[in-house]
Amino acid sequence: MLMPRKVAHRKHHRGRMKGMSKGASDVTFGDYGIQAVEPGWLTARQIEAARIAMTRAIKRGGKVWINIFPDKPVTKKPAETRMGSGKGNPEFWVAVVKPGRVLFELSFPSEEIARQALSKAIQKLPIKARIITREEAF
Repeated sequence: MLMPRKVAHRKHHRGRMKGMSKGASDVTFGDYGIQAVEPGWLTARQIEAARIAMTRAIKRGGKVWINIFPDKPVTKKPAETRMGSGKGNPEFWVAVVKPGRVLFELSFPSEEIARQALSKAIQKLPIKARIITREEAF
């Protein structure tokens, strides 16, 4: 599972996700990509599930790039705990995704199989996304 080795602060604020992605909005490494259409948090488990779905669909051919990294800790209070007594402990890691961000990239000789692999990966994600090629832009 993806998570940072060291962090500056153990607990982060939630923040807000307004506006478009600042960069990484076009395919640079592969031929096809998955681009976010709406904002959201992607957990390390969701990123891993999408990666596995993609690599299984292309069957050891091609190459996959993951362009996001979960570096934000999300805290949770234990179940049946009274209000107060501080912030909860970090439970999982998320990557903050804004619209226009390219999440995954894929290079594969056959366009049909590549699109099938990417659509299987999109089904694993909690946000709306679309498949783009190297020529397209948001």
